[in-house]
Amino acid sequence: MDRKVIRTRRVLAVKDLAVEAGYYKNNLGFDLDFTAPGWEFLSFGDFKVMLGECADEMTAEATGNHSWYAHVIVENVDEVYLELIDRGATILSTIENKPWGIREFSVLTPDGHRISYGQEIDS
Repeated sequence: MDRKVIRTRRVLAVKDLAVEAGYYKNNLGFDLDFTAPGWEFLSFGDFKVMLGECADEMTAEATGNHSWYAHVIVENVDEVYLELIDRGATILSTIENKPWGIREFSVLTPDGHRISYGQEIDS
């Protein structure tokens, strides 16, 4: 069987949709694709997320290490890192070369979702 994935979109429950979507757009540089009642669909290039408001649920932060949800490989990780710093993103871990061959850094959202951005290191 030949499996061909056309696109993926991460689905995240958030406490306050306006706060979280604003952070993704203003601090993480995501673009708004479209909205639906209780939802915002956002993109950072081909990295797609669906934020759904679930005000009565626990935050991602309350799940501890289960709040990691994406490892995004980009072509220009150093530029992305500097852009997100300039935008005021909360940097969880600074950029560095990792032993698994990726130069990466991580960010944190208001609800505590964690994202790593990385670039493969040329060998």
